[in-house]
Amino acid sequence: MKKKPELIVRNAGFTDAEGIYSLIKAYPKELLARPLSDIAQNIDRFLVCEKGGAIVGVVSWSILPEIGHARHPSVEVKSLAVQKSLRKHGVGARLVKAVIERITVLHPSQIIVLTFTPEFFRKMGFHEVPKASLMHKLYMGCINCAKYDSPFTCPEVAMAMDM
Repeated sequence: MKKKPELIVRNAGFTDAEGIYSLIKAYPKELLARPLSDIAQNIDRFLVCEKGGAIVGVVSWSILPEIGHARHPSVEVKSLAVQKSLRKHGVGARLVKAVIERITVLHPSQIIVLTFTPEFFRKMGFHEVPKASLMHKLYMGCINCAKYDSPFTCPEVAMAMDM
């Protein structure tokens, strides 16, 4: 009997950039596209899940800047994507747990996410927050989004995990 390839969550490397790009691009309605150059430039902030040598899941994070001294640093979980055939098989949960573990060593005051799947993140320990409480995120990323007229009309749900 053949053994099923196991799922391995690991740090991404430069050779993973094209696979990450393809997986993120497979979700144009749910995720913002990320240019290959952005992925390569930030490869140290990506985790991948591989199965049988193929990338089947990805997640990344971004440190959100503060003005002055970092009193309440926030880190955003971004670009969570799982191959469609492996959704509901625990890949996303494994990636989120791994990224939280990775982010925790930075000692942020909170981890945030903007998502179309709030129930998933609620199960992972996040709670809903008003978008207005994440103005630094809105001005850093959402303001340049071409999908919606305003961050406040975007249907994504803002969530946070207090650390």
